[in-house]
Amino acid sequence: MRYFIELSYLGKNYHGWQIQPNATTVQEKINKAFSLILCSPVLVVGAGRTDTGVHAAQMFAHIDTNIRIDSPKYIYKFNSVLPNDIVIESIFPVNNEAHVRFSATSRSYEYKIYLGRNPFLLDTTWQFFRNELNISQMNTAAELLKSYTNFKCFSKSKTEVKTYNCNITNAEWVQEGNILTFYITADRFLRNMVRAVVGTLVAIGQQKNTIEDLIEIIESQNRSMAGTSAPAQGLSLTAVNYPETIKHE
Repeated sequence: MRYFIELSYLGKNYHGWQIQPNATTVQEKINKAFSLILCSPVLVVGAGRTDTGVHAAQMFAHIDTNIRIDSPKYIYKFNSVLPNDIVIESIFPVNNEAHVRFSATSRSYEYKIYLGRNPFLLDTTWQFFRNELNISQMNTAAELLKSYTNFKCFSKSKTEVKTYNCNITNAEWVQEGNILTFYITADRFLRNMVRAVVGTLVAIGQQKNTIEDLIEIIESQNRSMAGTSAPAQGLSLTAVNYPETIKHE
């Protein structure tokens, strides 16, 4: 039986999602917890890879097991051995053909900027106090993103992908008090894409670049022309959506 695992985590203490040598990762911690409770080696498959320091309010993984683990008892057991900054939210059975990465229809991220200084939000926001930002221009630039599909200019270099095309369905900045949040949804994202987009849009908000510059950057398909990546701690994966048909009857 294949199970989808819904989880959340604070990324501060981890070198991203994916297992890597000589570094602590979220996938590593979940593998160890599930292997301990299920008394057999477990390798969970993730819906994607978050970078070092990036958070997830909603992430999914899947495993195959003959043990029924979608009960509150098992969720409690898994959480009891996981670090406090990783939480299993729910577990549910799916069709064996469902894949946590390839079956996803969309993903959403939020990037939070704190306009000023707040010591209690250092781990979850980019503290921005150098210059005022032109949020109207940043929203004009964000809207423009939906007119394009090739985002090679925002992709981490030396990454192996078959296509740089992404269908962005939402991109907007919303300010509430001192918190400025960038919301973005697409069918898929490239590595480092959201942080590169945020850095580029902030440069427009600072009047360092123009809307015309953004058009040139996107059409160049050249990462070196885009802005510096925004700091990791402001970014959170907030939603991964799947069709209802994946669920096991």
